[in-house]
Amino acid sequence: MSPSPEHPDHPRGFVIPIGGAEDKMSDRVILRKFVDLCGGKKADIAIIPTASELPTTGAKYEEVFRSLGVRSAIELPYKTRVDADRADWMKILTHATGVFLTGGNQLRLSTILGGTAVSQTLRRRNARGVHIAGTSAGAAFVSEHMIAGGKGGSTPRAGQVVLAPGLGLTNRIIVDQHFRQRDRLGRLLAAIAYNPFAIGIGLDENTAGFIGPDSVMEIVGEGGLTIIDVSSLQHSGMATAEHNQPVNLIGMRLHVLTAGSRFDLEKRIAYPPEAAPVVG
Repeated sequence: MSPSPEHPDHPRGFVIPIGGAEDKMSDRVILRKFVDLCGGKKADIAIIPTASELPTTGAKYEEVFRSLGVRSAIELPYKTRVDADRADWMKILTHATGVFLTGGNQLRLSTILGGTAVSQTLRRRNARGVHIAGTSAGAAFVSEHMIAGGKGGSTPRAGQVVLAPGLGLTNRIIVDQHFRQRDRLGRLLAAIAYNPFAIGIGLDENTAGFIGPDSVMEIVGEGGLTIIDVSSLQHSGMATAEHNQPVNLIGMRLHVLTAGSRFDLEKRIAYPPEAAPVVG
């Protein structure tokens, strides 16, 4: 599922993967920036808590966004594929200025929403300027290729990661979340070894990448964002490694970026805060 074509009269909306455990109580830097992009006091936020099995997740985010002063924040609790046909929820989704995908299990997102009018609408609305953020499982789901599961560890191993189709808002990245906290360098490396076209994005908790319509990503939050760029990969041992064996990867570039840094996903150039171009 590749991104929908951009509309000539509207720049593409931001795509915002968040590493999970974003601050909801104090400064709320990530959520505030998302709300500001979506219109501030005129923002209409649609919340999709499908990844979570907790019945209170959607209501919790409704409360958080309302406390940030938005015009409306409404959960759309798609629990089955039949729910994706609800016209009343589709009306809310098509009038939203921003969409927020909560955490949980990303396979719930792909199996319940994949191939439905909801996922198609999300891609089309993002192409017309609607901003879409996802935290934790929601972050993994935003890209075309989604990490569905796998084992932790710092060394890539054959069979370490499971990939599945994601929402397809972008085909430039593969996202992993809770990155440093759950020691996921190895599985992101393994995912990128399967698909060397994409750029690996490893998000620490309470850290986000705000990807603008010009494909420049700004890092926001208190942690680090790890970039794995394999565009100059010279050798990959993934095709010959036995299951669970470590994999040779030679010629990669790795960046660790913090708040205010930016990364150009087209040029594959990283900028420190003092030299970073403006996003959008």
